[in-house]
Amino acid sequence: MTSTIETPFETPAADERPAPTFTRPLRHDLYVDDPRRKSMLLASVLSAMPGLGQIYVGYYQQGFTNILVICGLFGLAALGVFGGNLEPVAAIFGVFFWFYNIVDAGRRANLYNQALAGLRPMDLPENSKAPGLRGSLGGGLALTIAGVVLLAHTKFGVPLDWLRDWWPLGLVGIGLWLIWEHRKATANPAGEP
Repeated sequence: MTSTIETPFETPAADERPAPTFTRPLRHDLYVDDPRRKSMLLASVLSAMPGLGQIYVGYYQQGFTNILVICGLFGLAALGVFGGNLEPVAAIFGVFFWFYNIVDAGRRANLYNQALAGLRPMDLPENSKAPGLRGSLGGGLALTIAGVVLLAHTKFGVPLDWLRDWWPLGLVGIGLWLIWEHRKATANPAGEP
């Protein structure tokens, strides 16, 4: 007596299975020898200097953002803006962000290499172009204000004690600007002027 076991899932015959498709033919020798490939180890090691690994892979904006976050955090800590209560939180965030930066650089290098090999569809950064200077009203205003405040401190001796009390106002301004931009984008979803 033979018994049969019914399976809830039928597997299609070999001739019925669809062939895997890639954006281009995958050849191991081209993948390994492609000079555009990025080293995951080198990207991670370079990220010991925050942002440098992302720049090596070609993600310039992400790299510059990472270094600005770390420099801004250290700058605020050096000014004593956090007081005694927030220093542990700022230190934990700084360490976390630094390690995230290292892991992210290695991950981006791996994804970049997979995209080069046709294993993963994604937009690759353009290595031939450096980041452009398109201009930014918010960035320009922030740099101008920071420059005026620092110049007043170094040239005219204006104390920066007020900065310790008023720095959260900068976060409020950034938040209001983000809300404003979101409302403009939702009011005009097609991007028409």
